[in-house]
Amino acid sequence: MYNISHLTYKLLVRWGIPAEVAIYVNLFLLLTVLIGLVYILQYLVRRLLRIALIRITKRTRIPFFQHLLENRFPHYLALTVPLILINSSIPIIFAGFQNLIPPLKALADVYMILIIIWMIMSLIRSGADSMRTKPGFREKPIDSYLQVIRIILFLFAAVLIFSTLTGKSPIVFFTAMGAVSAVLLLMFKDTIMGFVASIQVTTNDMVRIGDWITMPKFGADGDVTEINLTTVKVRNFDKTITTIPTYALISDSFQNWRGMHETGGRRIKRAIYIKQSTIRFVNNEELAHFRKVQSLSSYIDHRQKDIDKNNERIGADKSLLINGRNLTNAGLYRKYIDNYIASHSGIHKKMTMMARQLAPTANGLPLEIYAFTGTTKWIDYEHIMADIFDHLIAAAPFFGLQIYEMEGSGDLKPVEIRSYDAG
Repeated sequence: MYNISHLTYKLLVRWGIPAEVAIYVNLFLLLTVLIGLVYILQYLVRRLLRIALIRITKRTRIPFFQHLLENRFPHYLALTVPLILINSSIPIIFAGFQNLIPPLKALADVYMILIIIWMIMSLIRSGADSMRTKPGFREKPIDSYLQVIRIILFLFAAVLIFSTLTGKSPIVFFTAMGAVSAVLLLMFKDTIMGFVASIQVTTNDMVRIGDWITMPKFGADGDVTEINLTTVKVRNFDKTITTIPTYALISDSFQNWRGMHETGGRRIKRAIYIKQSTIRFVNNEELAHFRKVQSLSSYIDHRQKDIDKNNERIGADKSLLINGRNLTNAGLYRKYIDNYIASHSGIHKKMTMMARQLAPTANGLPLEIYAFTGTTKWIDYEHIMADIFDHLIAAAPFFGLQIYEMEGSGDLKPVEIRSYDAG
C-alpha cells in the first residue's frame, strides 16, 4: 500500500515539483481522489439499497421496510462501505505523515461506532413505527422506551469511544463514572423519574395516547398526544398545548375520561330549581287535566288508587287536602321528567337515569336530572342536554310550577310615591 503513495510522489518529483512541495501536492491529490471515490461509492451503494428496499416493500407489503426508508437506514448503511475504504486508505494517503495515521484511524473508528449506533436506532425506530400501525400498540407510550434505548445505546457508544481514543479498557470508564455517580444522578433525576413513571403508567394502563385527561394543577384539559420519557403533551380543547412531567401522573391526581368513551355514555347531572312557594297539592278537578298528559295518565290512575285506599284505611277527612295522602304538582312533574328522559332517543337506556329531589336551598328546590347520553361526542352531548332542558323548563308552567331565577332590574315594579298634605 505504501508503494502507491511513493509512486505518485516520485512521479511529481520527476515532473519538476520540488520534493518539499511534492509531498503536500501528493497528499492533496490522493485526498481528492479518495473524496471522489467515497462520494461515488456512497451514492451507488445508497441507491442500490433504496431500490432493493422499495422492491421488497412493494412485493411483501410489510410496513417495516417502508419505515426503514423513512428513517434513512439505506443512508447509514451506505456510509459503512466508504468508511471501510477511508480506514484502509489512511496509511496510503498519509504515508508521508506517519504521526497523523494513529489519530486519524481512531477518528475513523469513532465515526464507525456512531454509524453503527445510527443504524441500530434506525432499525428500532422503524420497528416502533410499524408497531404504531397495530391497534394493540397505537395507544402505548412507545416514545418513552425509544428514549431509554437511545440513552443506553449512546452510553454504550460513549464507552467504546472512550476506549478507542484513550486505548484503555472500558472498565476504567465505568470506574471514573462511579466517582461522579452522585452528580450524574442529580443531572438525570427527571429522566430516571420519568422512566420509572413511564413503566408504571404503561403497566397499570393509566394513560394512553388519545385519552382525554383533566389535570387542573397544570391547566391540562384535553387529549394526550404524546407520552415520552420526561413529558406528557396534552392538546387542550382551546388548541393550546400543555406539557406535564411524566412522573406527575404518578405523584399527583388527574382525571381520565377513557372510561366514559369505553362505556359509550356521557353523564348529564344538572338541576332545575323550582320556586318552593309554587309547590302545592293537586285536587280532583286538576287530576282530570293532568290525565291528558299521555305519559302520566296510567301513573295517575295507578297512584290515585293506592292513595284512595290508604285514605280510606286511615279515615282521612278529605274536605281538607292536607289530610291523608295527596298527589302534588311537583311530584307529577318529577314523574313526567322520569318518563320523558326514559323515552328520549338521545339517552342511554342501559345506564342510570332518574329525576331526583335534592335538599332545598335558598335558590329553590333542586330537581336534578341524572342520566347518560347515548353518545360521548361533545357537540352531540351538548345538543341532547339542551334539548332535554329546553323541554322541561317549558313544561314546568303546565304543572303550575315556577323556575327560580334571581330578579333583575327589569323585573322590579316601580314604587308609586304618594304625597299627603299636612293636616
